[in-house]
Formats: sequence, C-alpha cells, structure tokens
Amino acid sequence: MTKFSNRISNSSKKSSIILANDYSNKTPKLEAKTIQNIKSLHEFICGVKINFHLLLKLGNKEIKKINKTAHNYGLQTIADIKLNDIGNTNLVTAENLWDLGFDALIVNPIMGNTSLRNLIQSSHKKDKGIITLCHMSAPEARISYELNVIRQKNSKKTPLYHIFLDWAIKNNSDGIIVGATYPNVIKFCKKKVGSKLQIYSPGIGTQGGNPLKAKKLGSDFLIIGRTILNAKNPIETARKLVTDSIL
Repeated sequence: MTKFSNRISNSSKKSSIILANDYSNKTPKLEAKTIQNIKSLHEFICGVKINFHLLLKLGNKEIKKINKTAHNYGLQTIADIKLNDIGNTNLVTAENLWDLGFDALIVNPIMGNTSLRNLIQSSHKKDKGIITLCHMSAPEARISYELNVIRQKNSKKTPLYHIFLDWAIKNNSDGIIVGATYPNVIKFCKKKVGSKLQIYSPGIGTQGGNPLKAKKLGSDFLIIGRTILNAKNPIETARKLVTDSIL
C-alpha cells in the first residue's frame, strides 16, 4: 500500500477538489445521499471529507460502506474530527477511524508537538495520513490562529499558526489546513513548505474563497462543500469549479 500523500496526489490528476460532505445531521438518508454524491461527482473530485457531526450520526456499517464506495471510485476519504486530546486517546481514536476505512484524519496541533509527532509516526506505519490545522477559514480564525505567543527558547513573539506550520514540517505531516479566505497566509505557508507537504484549503465559494487564487498562491487541494451540495445542479457546479481552479 502506498502512503496517503501519494494516493491523494494520484487521485487528483483530474481534479484537486475534496468534497466536504458536511450535511446537517438532521438531513434524512445521510448514507444514501453521501454514496450518491460519490457516484455522481467522482469525476470532479479526488476525495471526500466527512465531518465529526456526521460520524456521530452514521453507524459503523454505514461509514464503512461510504468509505468502500469512495475507494471503488479511486477517491480518498478524510475524517474531519480535528482531533486534540492526550496522546493515548489520539492513538486509540485514530485506530478506530482506520478500522472504519478512512485514509486520513484532520487533527489540531494544539495537542502538543510530542503528541503530534507520535500520532503522525504511528499513522504513517499504516500508510495513513495526518493533516494538521494551521489556519482555518472562518472569519474569527484570525483571533486565535494569528494570536502572538512567546516561544520558550528565544522569548520572541510569534503568530500561533507559524508554530503550527513549523511542527507540521518537522513532524512530516501529510498536509496542513489553510483557509482560502486568507490568501496571504497561503502564500506565506507555501513559501515555507515548498514541496515538503500539501496545503488543503477550505472556505471556497460560500465563505468567499476564490479557487483560482488559492491554487495560484499554493493550495494543492480545495475543500468545497455547500457550494456544491446546495447547488441546483451539483454536477455542473463541480465541473465549473474544476475548470475555474485549473492553472
């Protein structure tokens, strides 16, 4: 089995879009809708992201079926739970998600550098991926991710997302989350990471992020949900987004 970063790259030869299948948990027939999205949109996406609130709603058999369907169409699946707990809990949680068939999960590096490193190393042994938060897409993200903190070694004030970026690089994370709504942050991060890891950008469309601009500045993957899911014609919307994001 190849490592996750290679698998997602192979899946993205036609499209760099990851479908954020983040319906409300009150949406009926979640499993059927998700599987139908995979079948109808697979030509225009390279992966599927499923959020924490839907994992709570779906049963294990349903999740396994969704992941198997995605894999049958050559897509990668990402569990977006923003994992952040003590080291042992992180490892057990990841193991459960791997058993359900996920290829990668999104974690919060606020767990600490050592816990993050251990989780990445453990996951890589199973050819699974870890994507770490660096800077989110929501308007209020600036308040926390750009918060100036003091590094212990040199007492220099540094934006928090700079530290998260450094940890992602040093610990060989498979990718980082940087919102498309913060183009200057994408540009900064791309300059730092080069080809060391991949940049995943949510916030396209509904939140105001521009797909072409994000790609030009360095985003490798575009995480898009409501813009496609709520469209009158999701297939044509996805097709246009692929065209608009091609450099």
